Order: sequence, then structure tokens, then C-alpha cells
Amino acid sequence: MSEVAIRCEGLGKRYRIGPRERYYALRDTIAGAMYAPFRGLSRLVNPRSAGNHPQSNNTIWALKDVSFEIKQGEVVGIIGRNGAGKSTLLKILSRITEPTEGTAEIHGRVGSLLEVGTGFHPELTGRENIYLNGAILGMRKAEIVRKFDEIVAFAEVEKFIDTPVKHYSSGMYMRLAFAVAAHLESDIMLVDEVLAVGDAAFQKKCLGKMGDVAKEGRTVLFVSHNIVAILGLCQRAILFDHGRVLEDGVSQNVVGQYLQAIEKTTDLPLANRLDRQGNQALSFVTFELRDSNGAPIPRVYSGQDVIIALIYRSNTSRPLKDVHVAIGVHGRFDETLFHLSTSVNGFEFEKVPPKGMILCKIPRLPLQPGRYSLNVYCTVAGDIADWIQNAGVFEVEAGDFFGSGKLPPADQGVFMVPHSWKISSTENS
Repeated sequence: MSEVAIRCEGLGKRYRIGPRERYYALRDTIAGAMYAPFRGLSRLVNPRSAGNHPQSNNTIWALKDVSFEIKQGEVVGIIGRNGAGKSTLLKILSRITEPTEGTAEIHGRVGSLLEVGTGFHPELTGRENIYLNGAILGMRKAEIVRKFDEIVAFAEVEKFIDTPVKHYSSGMYMRLAFAVAAHLESDIMLVDEVLAVGDAAFQKKCLGKMGDVAKEGRTVLFVSHNIVAILGLCQRAILFDHGRVLEDGVSQNVVGQYLQAIEKTTDLPLANRLDRQGNQALSFVTFELRDSNGAPIPRVYSGQDVIIALIYRSNTSRPLKDVHVAIGVHGRFDETLFHLSTSVNGFEFEKVPPKGMILCKIPRLPLQPGRYSLNVYCTVAGDIADWIQNAGVFEVEAGDFFGSGKLPPADQGVFMVPHSWKISSTENS
């Protein structure tokens, strides 16, 4: 086996956007061959008809000119913003889709976990899917039998192992899918956002298993937005941006480049941001921090009452109904710290004016001093209206949260929680 596990050279993937291209059956091909001489005559009579259609611009390059090598035993993190091409890369390496240009060489058996239940047949039981996936990987039955009990125990689906997986919950599906990918002895493991599904205990279990796989000398490609997990598992990282490799090197350096790129994005005025999603039935123009009296402030202190004001506009002159708004607060590694949502706390906007300001009040801001970022999200009548990641940043400075003039050490966590102490004697009990 080659020392190189994965080699990509000039890799590119182009997708058509807009209406789906016509599907051509065998009869269309035969008919086309019969009419070909007449089309040639038509071109001679009418030169403008030469070429079936003008070249379409309705295409997008999900990947373009991607080249890199990954050696056996390397654990490599793939990072980048949504739409950067990370998942497309793994689909090509998993042979789910073919590249438009360039080559991708794989040396060894590949086990992939790209989404819930990838490679599972819904009508088959969990037991049957384990054997099916093993066979797809080229494993002998004896190898699968040897790992079977370990897979089932890890997935915690013993009671349902002989139930068709179409009846599994998404959590059960994910646990079994990850267990199969991690335990069947593939040489290369491709994992796409496995930590996005499942509870905290399962996520911790996944990270532990991926660490074990790395120690066994197997190659791992790990796509994740969890920067802390990338730093903990991967010595090397590759940063993708708009389908191209922007940086490739030591994880800490690449993560630093990624975070700097995010900060540069937040420097753009919110109204001018083009990397937003939604139909813009309501769009955010800017945001401000305000004190409890509604006056704008440049920064906020730990423990201070703060209002996040989202100034917006709509593409209609009529009031909007069924509006839901959410704000995500993120830390230094772009990790989600907490989520503020009108639907979670049961608040409903009956009517929203075409232009205005949405206010979210946070009593006694429980954050340690530092720099934080916001994601903003809005739906109107159930459809995404505006969604901007890293919409802006704000600074938190030291405040007297506990009334003692002291704050916890900065390396002991992000949040400050009100609490009290008491001593109770047990001498007479």
C-alpha cells in the first residue's frame, strides 16, 4: 500500500443550478442519431442554429482546483464556512459523486459517515445493515462477526438490532451508523459533522472513539464546525473557502486563519453582507448594543443588563405576521455558547411593522470578559427570511457580577452563575 492514503490533484466539482436538466433515455439517443444528418443540414441553411444552446451561466463550482496529499495515519480536520465545499469533497472521496475535473486517489478501504444512516438500507434490520456495510468495505464475514458485539454495545441498540432501521429514531440511526464506520476496520475514515447529532454523552463517546481510531494508525478526515474538537483531535487542518483550499498546515495556525477570516467578514456593514440566506421578506440592516434604558453603548460589562437591538426592513409595505427571530452567541472558537429565540421562550410577534427594531433583553449578562460574535436568524410564515452567520462582534469588559469586586479566573469557563454558600452542622444527626 502506498504511503499516501489520499491524493487530490486539480479536483473540481461543478453543479447546475436552476431547472433540472432533461433526462435522456436510450430511445432519445437513438432518435438523436437518426436526426443528426438533418440537424447538420439545418446548420448550413441557418448558421445561427449551430450549437444546441448558448453556454449557460447557471452553474456553480462547489470545488475548484483542489490539490493536497494525506499520508497514512494522519488525522486531518477540514474546516470552513457553510458552502465552502467541505461536504462535496467527502462525497467525491466516498465515490458518492464524481468530480467534474481532476483526480482523487484513495489507497485503502474507506468507511464514511457523511449523514445519518449513509449506506443503510431502511428495510433491513440493524444486524443486516452491519453485515451489508462490512461487505461493501470488502470485509470477510469472520471479520464482521468478530466486531459485531462491540458495534452493538457502542451503539446501545441491543433491543432493536433485529428491527428494520426505518423504525429507528435519528439518534439510534446515528449511533449505529457511527459505530459501524468506526469499528469495521476501514483504512480511511471520513466523518462529516457527526457531532451535530446526538446528546452530549454520545458526542463525547464519538470523540473518544475517533481518538482511539487515530491511535491505531488509521487515516481520518474530520469535517466539523466544532473548532475545539478539531484542535483536540487533529494535528493538521485544511481550510476551505468558496471551493478552494485557502490554508493547509498545523491545526492551530489554520484555525487562527479561519477565525481571522470570520472577523474580517464582521467588519462589513450588515446591510451589505452578501453571504446571507433567505427570501429577504425581512432582512437585518444592522445591530446595536443598548443599556437597560435603551441608549446605545459601545461595549457591555459582565453582569450588566443589555439589549441587543436588531434594526430591520422588509420587502413589503404591509405588516408581517408569524415572525420568528433567533440570535446565537458564539465564543472565541466560533463555538455556540447560548441561543436566544422567540419560539423557545414562547414569545410571539402578532404583527411586525415593515421597518423597525427587534429588541432582545438579557438581564445580568453572564459572560466573562472577552470578544463574542452573533448569528442572526429570522423566519416569516415558516420560511427563512434572513440568516447571517457571524453577523457582528461585541466586547464584554470586566464588571462586578458578584458584588465582590472579583471574577473567576478567565481559564475556568465562559459563564458566571449566581450562587450562594452555606454550612450545615451534622454533629447532632
